[in-house]
Amino acid sequence: MATTMSSTAPQDSADRGWRLAAIALLAVRFVQGWIYWGGGTRRFIYGPQKLDVHGHWMAYKFQTAMPGALLGTDHLVAFLLHHFTLLYAGVIIFSAVEMIAGFMLIAGLYIRLAAVATIGLSTVLMLLFGWQGATCIDEWTMAASNFAMGVTLFLAGSASYSLDNWLLSRYQGLAANAWFRWLGGSLPLPLSDGAFKKLALVLFWIAVVFIVATYSYYRGSVITPFHGGPVSPAKHHWKLDHGILQNDGSIKFHAYVNAGVAAEPSNVLEAALVDSKTGKVVERWNSAALSSLPKSAFVNDFAYQQIHTGKFGITGPVGAQAMIHLPPATQNMAPLPQGSYILHLESVNGHIWTLGLQRQ
Repeated sequence: MATTMSSTAPQDSADRGWRLAAIALLAVRFVQGWIYWGGGTRRFIYGPQKLDVHGHWMAYKFQTAMPGALLGTDHLVAFLLHHFTLLYAGVIIFSAVEMIAGFMLIAGLYIRLAAVATIGLSTVLMLLFGWQGATCIDEWTMAASNFAMGVTLFLAGSASYSLDNWLLSRYQGLAANAWFRWLGGSLPLPLSDGAFKKLALVLFWIAVVFIVATYSYYRGSVITPFHGGPVSPAKHHWKLDHGILQNDGSIKFHAYVNAGVAAEPSNVLEAALVDSKTGKVVERWNSAALSSLPKSAFVNDFAYQQIHTGKFGITGPVGAQAMIHLPPATQNMAPLPQGSYILHLESVNGHIWTLGLQRQ
């Protein structure tokens, strides 16, 4: 039976409830569809530069997700960044699924199939970008809302004003096909009331655990006090390791910008070599010295977000990783005496990061 609304046709209470729910979910279906349709069309139609590998394309955005990505997805992103063909195919497939699923929801074509696709997209976005948002966890909010909308549309469908409903009116035999009920949204799922209730509760608890657990991890406020998260989306941080100090005063070290606002890079204004026992500055590289470092001083791990020289010294976008070589700050410097030394990096905002150095 087609499920278009009719003000004159007699309806039993169950059928009337289903029809009213279909009308009630129209806004949810459209908004969910438009969110993903907009994401896909921005890349394929309105902003094709986002897929132009010769420009600032989507690979850069995925790299910014690495510092806070969950469940090992940071390693997956790193692997893809080193394998261009897989990376590009992944971006194209992800964008295509967004656009197609979004269109299907807007048009009402195989609504439940499209809803499941958006649940999967929301899960991926939560795991990768859920930690981001400078003033609040914006990406978490978006992914959590889309996850819940996808679950709702899968369970209830959204029959009114849909291509699913039109197909059912043209081919009434579809009502007897279980696959059409599972994929489309014009009819209730082919389940008993008890089975439907169990399925709905399972999905409800999956949503509760997924949403509450990720919120607790990112911000606390569940069983712990509110906190800024294991990875700050607002305050830049440099992770420093593999520091080597040579006798001539040159330093090599690995740096990873593993926190901060994805839209803005971090700027290191000054570097200093400090005697760990006396606290005396042995060498200093000011802003001008850091800004004039050659390109060969940076060996970046990835081809996209890269640490490089900038106006204020060394510039590090979020997610960038590189081996950095600081040449001797003073020409013809006498060999450094034995002892332990520490590298200090200071940002424009006054943040300081330190690293103990090994002698070579």
